[in-house]
Amino acid sequence: MIILRRPGHAWPLLLAANRDEKLDRPWLPPAPHWVEQPGVIGGLDTLAGGTWLALGRGVVAAILNRPGSLGPAAGKASRGALPIQAATARTASEAAQALAARDAGAWRPFNLVIADARSAFFLRGNGAGRPDLIEIGPGLTMVTAHDPNDLASPRIRRHLPRFSAAPPPNPAQGDWAAWEALLADSEHGEAGVAEALRIPPLQGFGTVSASLMALGSAGERRWRFCPAAPGTTPFRDLDLPGA
Repeated sequence: MIILRRPGHAWPLLLAANRDEKLDRPWLPPAPHWVEQPGVIGGLDTLAGGTWLALGRGVVAAILNRPGSLGPAAGKASRGALPIQAATARTASEAAQALAARDAGAWRPFNLVIADARSAFFLRGNGAGRPDLIEIGPGLTMVTAHDPNDLASPRIRRHLPRFSAAPPPNPAQGDWAAWEALLADSEHGEAGVAEALRIPPLQGFGTVSASLMALGSAGERRWRFCPAAPGTTPFRDLDLPGA
């Protein structure tokens, strides 16, 4: 996941993310799937009922696994509920503070990104104790299964410089070309497929969708969604209520 924070800009938050998942795990594209949370839009994991990426009226939240924590575990709650809970908050700060007070032992290890047009936060759930809460500062941040901008991650090491060198999207003009191309990159170097941003189908696992998102300083919201591996199917703008 890429987060670009630009305080004072007309579009202070830009976000890009590929979703990597088991190819046979069923899901539905982003929509208001949760009747009890009418202000939340997100893709639906039809097995567990949660999501990997949720957008509320002004807060966006995304969940990622930590290394070695793919899939559910007996006695643990679904991590897919966390973005929905965060997206219902009035602000990213409110959501981050509330979830940082929870017992991380209720879930398998996770990385959770919560952001709005004013601030952004990274929560690291280690499977016990309270989640670690880290504020994401201005500029470009990349999060994978590892910590933000952790160069021990082959994916971050390869792609963070590429996003840094690319021209930022222009949501007002619908120009996301550079970031769309980067999300579609399936090439890798000596570290192998762990470096690829778009993971090709491999042993029943791979990139299954992608999202590009922008939050404006006046409350604007934009979400471009690709319902397959980027580069194989076009991105399309979602029709967001009040956008």
